[in-house]
Parts: sequence; structure tokens; C-alpha cells
Amino acid sequence: MGQKINPLGFRLGTTQNHHSFWFAQPKNYSEGLQEDKKIRNCIKNYIQKNRKKGSNKKIESDSSSEVITHIEIQKELDTIHVIIHIGFPNLLKKKEAIEELEKDLQKEVNSINQRLNIAIEKVKEPYRQPNILAEYIAFQLKNRVSFRKAMKKAIELTKKADIKGVKIKIAGRLAGKEIARAECIKKGRLPLQTIRAKIDYCCYPIRTIYGVLGVKIWIFVEEE
Repeated sequence: MGQKINPLGFRLGTTQNHHSFWFAQPKNYSEGLQEDKKIRNCIKNYIQKNRKKGSNKKIESDSSSEVITHIEIQKELDTIHVIIHIGFPNLLKKKEAIEELEKDLQKEVNSINQRLNIAIEKVKEPYRQPNILAEYIAFQLKNRVSFRKAMKKAIELTKKADIKGVKIKIAGRLAGKEIARAECIKKGRLPLQTIRAKIDYCCYPIRTIYGVLGVKIWIFVEEE
């Protein structure tokens, strides 16, 4: 009957790990969650604000390729460790940028007793990450490229990574049509009901002149 579940939450504890590692008493748990959300939003806003305005270049050299795949937060008594996993770290290579980001985060967190420690980790296989593919599709659509061409090109990029299957679904007012619809393209296997299958997933909104389009990407990485 169309019962659906997030592929990441479905595999939590088996092939999918938590992105936040800390302990809190029940009465302080909600404050910890809000703090994590503030940290993640602050980092994403900083990246978007300082992103260079690029022209129609390849994703490797374009500023829009600096995509955060995920952010890990580890909290200790006196330290908050923030590990940013990023595809092509152009901006965050600079020491000044990391120091500026630390100051912004310190203002958001408002914690006098805890110090922040930011680490940058480059993703080994960027085109294995659904967030990077979604950002690539968004960049192409904003430059008036056909959505079918953008989806096919994104699937071609996955050939550079060692994956077993990929599925891309895009919905909304495609090509400026008045009636919204959904288009899907798939290559390889995608066993969504197999818990031991490691599947990466992302849902990404794209703002265009015709309205908001939604992109969902599933990537079947491996089977444990």
C-alpha cells in the first residue's frame, strides 16, 4: 500500500552510522539536537555565502562543486569536534576560512566552557555521493540544460565510482510545463528492501524560475 521509509534510517545500526556522537540527560536532549542543527546550518550557510560565482565550467573546477556530503559532530566535556566531509574543498583549504568559520560557530553555539575543533575530510570518491550528483543536476538545470540530459550526464559521472546501481528521480514543473510530473531514470541494481545492502540517499530541492523541483537520488554502493 505504498509504505515508504527513508533508506538511511531503515539501515541505521547496520550499514548506516550515526552522524552525531554524544550523550545527554533526557531533559537536555532537545537542546543538544538544536545545537547540532545550528552547527550544521551555520556551516552550510557559510559555504553558500562564500562560494565564488562561477561560469559554465566543469563540476571539478566550478565553485558549485564544493558540496558537503555530511557533517559529523562529536561532543566531549570540554570540546566539540566537527568533521566536515566535503567533495572538492576549494574554500576550506585556507586556514583563514577555517578560523573564520570557527568564530561564526562559536557565536552560534554560545558555549563558554566548550571549545570547537573543526576538521576537513575530502571524500575519496566524490561521484559516489548522492549530494554531489544532486548539486550537479541543480547546477545544470539552473543553466537551462534539459533535465533528461542532466540526469543522463549524472549517471555517466557515477561510472568513475565503483557502484552497483543508481536511481535518479526528479519531480515538479519539468521544462516549464504547467502540470507537474515526475521522471525517473535507473541503471543497475537497487535492492531497497535488503537491509545489508549499503544504499546512500539524498533528497534535494532545486529553485528554478518555474518553481521548486525535487530531486531524489539512490546509490547502491555495496552489499555486506
